[in-house]
Amino acid sequence: MSVTGSRFMNLVRLKGLPILRQLHIEEELLRTSSVNWCIVNDGTNEPAIVMGVSGVPRELLEIGPVLRDGIHVIRRFTGGGTIVVDSGTVFVALICKKDAVAGLQPYPRPIMSWSGQGLVTSTFVKMACYLFKFEEVLACSLSLTLYVAVSMQYSVWPLSDRLHLLHYYVFGNCKFGGNAQSITKNWWIHYTSFFWDYDVRNMAYLEHPKRVPKYRLARNHLEFTCRMKDYMPREVFIDKTVEALETKFSLRTIEFEALELDAKFSPSTKLLLRHELETMAFAS
Repeated sequence: MSVTGSRFMNLVRLKGLPILRQLHIEEELLRTSSVNWCIVNDGTNEPAIVMGVSGVPRELLEIGPVLRDGIHVIRRFTGGGTIVVDSGTVFVALICKKDAVAGLQPYPRPIMSWSGQGLVTSTFVKMACYLFKFEEVLACSLSLTLYVAVSMQYSVWPLSDRLHLLHYYVFGNCKFGGNAQSITKNWWIHYTSFFWDYDVRNMAYLEHPKRVPKYRLARNHLEFTCRMKDYMPREVFIDKTVEALETKFSLRTIEFEALELDAKFSPSTKLLLRHELETMAFAS
């Protein structure tokens, strides 16, 4: 089926691009482009901490260990929480016109609901047929709407306890991805960091935040997160995510070298310098 107008989307697939560079590109595309984009980056080249635009380092980070180990801390241009990313993180960013998805209101909860019940669902259902009978998959998928369809093909947990994706990306009661959003007058970006794998030692850089979602309760970072590698192959997840997007948009693959970026663009996403972190650590 042909798709025209606001339903066109450019797809860029990357591997190991530094997360700071990725965020700069996404911010420029959000501010200056006239077409929809999906950016998929399979891992980043070195560990880094990424914070939301309003994040307060002294409340969210163990700044002593961060400074001792020379971990980069990045304040991105979107909202959202604080995460440690590395080669085990799979990043997917959707940059869309406000009318790119028919009937979707350009507000945080509707966008999250669409991505969870539409894109994630569509992705997971495509994978579920490998492990479950068609009737079982159909019964479950009928109640869902891009990412769910990917994971269900490799699910090993009960259907009744599989996915909770209205506001968070969760398998049962364990989070498998962190999301962030930014909404402008005519555009929105929905950005997800999927926890394919992670080094447990990196969790020591994060404080327990003051505000947490209800499902987290008092659990620490290791207790309320899970690794996607325990449920599905990495390349399959990425490929099925792209396939799910193809059911929503007419995709055109763009090579990274072909991106027309403006060297004069000044992003608000920034790397926090050591002296800034030291100052923030002791600010009242």
